Amino acid sequence: MSDNDLVAPIDKETGVIDLKKALEERYLSYALSTITQRALPDVRDGLKPVHRRILHAMRLLKLDPSQGYKQSARIIGDVIGKYHPHGEQSVYDALVRLAQDFAVRYPLVDGQGNFGNIDGDSAAAMRYTESRMTDVAARLMEGINEDAVDFKDTYDGEDNEPIVVPANFPNLLANGSSGIAVGMATSIPPHNVYELCNAALYLINHPNASISEIMKFIPGPDFPTGGIIVEDEASIEQAYKTGRGGFRVRSRWEIEETGRGLYQIIVTEIPYGVQKSRLIEKIADLLLAKKLPLLKDVRDESTEFVRLVLEPKNRAVDAKILMESLFKLTDLENRISLNLNVLDMGKVPKVMSIVEALGAWLKHRKVVLVRRSNFRLRQIKHRLELLGGYLIAYLNIDAVIRIIRFEDEPKAELISQFSLSDVQAEAVLNMRLRSLRKLEEFEIKKEHDALTLEQEQLNSLLASDKKQWGVITNEIEKLKLDYSPSTATGKRRTSFEKAPLTSEIDLVSAMIEKEPITIILSEKGWIKTMKGHNADANAQAFKSGDELKIAIKCETTDKILLLSTGGKVFTLSADKLPSGRGHGEPVRIMLDIEEGHDIVDMFVYKAGAKRLLASDIGNGFIVPESALIANTKKGKQVLNVSGVIEAKICVTAVGDHIAIIGKNRKLLVFPVVQLPEMNRGKGVRLQKYKDGGISDARIFASNKGLSWSDSSGRTYVRTMEELRDWIGERAQAGRQPPTGFPKNNRFNG
Repeated sequence: MSDNDLVAPIDKETGVIDLKKALEERYLSYALSTITQRALPDVRDGLKPVHRRILHAMRLLKLDPSQGYKQSARIIGDVIGKYHPHGEQSVYDALVRLAQDFAVRYPLVDGQGNFGNIDGDSAAAMRYTESRMTDVAARLMEGINEDAVDFKDTYDGEDNEPIVVPANFPNLLANGSSGIAVGMATSIPPHNVYELCNAALYLINHPNASISEIMKFIPGPDFPTGGIIVEDEASIEQAYKTGRGGFRVRSRWEIEETGRGLYQIIVTEIPYGVQKSRLIEKIADLLLAKKLPLLKDVRDESTEFVRLVLEPKNRAVDAKILMESLFKLTDLENRISLNLNVLDMGKVPKVMSIVEALGAWLKHRKVVLVRRSNFRLRQIKHRLELLGGYLIAYLNIDAVIRIIRFEDEPKAELISQFSLSDVQAEAVLNMRLRSLRKLEEFEIKKEHDALTLEQEQLNSLLASDKKQWGVITNEIEKLKLDYSPSTATGKRRTSFEKAPLTSEIDLVSAMIEKEPITIILSEKGWIKTMKGHNADANAQAFKSGDELKIAIKCETTDKILLLSTGGKVFTLSADKLPSGRGHGEPVRIMLDIEEGHDIVDMFVYKAGAKRLLASDIGNGFIVPESALIANTKKGKQVLNVSGVIEAKICVTAVGDHIAIIGKNRKLLVFPVVQLPEMNRGKGVRLQKYKDGGISDARIFASNKGLSWSDSSGRTYVRTMEELRDWIGERAQAGRQPPTGFPKNNRFNG
């Protein structure tokens, strides 16, 4: 930005500054500067200006991978003094990140000293650390001295710097990038370079390849910290196609047995970009807030490798459920966003697909190849010109010596007598006497022939698009070999899995410590729980005039469903029920049960189970238990009843036949398929009555027969053959039950 740009627009007649226009111009200049000079990487080399300047300064300091280290402060001094007039700490932070193997998939800086760690600890001061380029950085700069890229003047005009580097490495996608500009941002996760090479080779031969074809080679990102991607393939494909999306990444964990049936969970990899120390602090805070009741303790036993120890509350805790709860509440699962917003040709911001980004790199490599070839041709042309002059001198060696010894203007005389060019004449004059031996002449002829052949090959290369892509293919093949999966650097670190299908019920129950309990409901509606399944419900103390109504065995993680006479179903969490040896609490305090209504039945919710609901006049239907769960204290109206009609029956629907017994002591058996399955309604007639109504019902499997028990505890079973006189159609009256059926008209005596 020049000084003239900072002058506010002034009206020549009035001398008034147009503030609105001035602010618009200044803000636009600032926005463009931020976008192009700070936040967005170039699609060709994947670098931002600060990174490019750091590598350029290191190259000039000859900090190649094979050379020694230099103090980081020396590098930063050159960068901010020559190329990047910004704060030294911000530039050093950029250099440090390039050296962190947990932040960059393929580090560009080889650091010696303290460069920070995954806990979020800062690097040592720049005077205490040393740096040099890595092999990847050397590949990025390869050929920069061969006119492969354009240079521009530095901010003070005293030096120059590359606009882009040759980039013999797909750095943008391999290492990714992130940044926030004005009105736009970028977030590109790292990928595996071996997979990128395979995709690039395919793209060279199939320029119109689709995203799905490229995904056969690039299934997803490859993070330096490993982890597991649990995003489905369709979402990944859509993200790669549009350049926008995200990836769910989970920590990698395993179970470690500690003896006597106990175990602990070991987390060995955490999601990319998550600071381990903050992650542990978050888990510890949740433990103190009692939001992770299944977890007893968390410890960090990490060395150079991540090792987080999660100790469950007891041996009965399900490890998968525990981890699912942690994935939901902590950064053990994190979402890595994709916003492939880059500078196209270093100038125009554009959101690209992964195919476009990879194609842009390949086009850049072709431009670099052509420029390097032309540079080499110019070198060969110059060298051949010199060699031609040398050969003429050898053929006329005596005359050349005479001219040099006796002529006042030997250069002009050589040009005149032997038709030499100015360059050739100067080269002959500068030739050493030792070069006059006969052997040197043969060497010059040999070099001349070799350069002539190379010149022909380069001209042939520049004339053939196919040959150019062939050279690029060979370069990529070599890169692919150097970073193959058999190498430590090239091996994929992030794997793919499908997230387990854990329902919301499971995740809620994961927050509750699982313990066996017995729930007791009295006739007058008092409810309480007793620990264990061995509690004697009949021995419990009740209020005067009250007695046991229902007792069920369950776990603290269960949902309890209650059906009222008004046809409503209410839901209670077992862990929220009062416990102790007292009388408990009235269930009406917990639920909004209408006045005059009572509890018909109480049972444990089972996913996938079904129930038969029926009113006292004999209308009913089958309903899935999933449709009975109520989310409020007011309950959920399921069975429609009105007036004096009440809900009467609620039994498990497992089997293919249903047996109905009425108050008139008539039994009817018919197939369950004759009953409708619905979520709410009045139902259909189950049995015909002249007066009275339904007494009891049971659904049973025909291959096992119908069973009942009497008041003495004796059990009776009747096969379908024995029940043929009672088998009919729905809504028939039925007939008197078989001998031995309880007098109270109940299947359970």
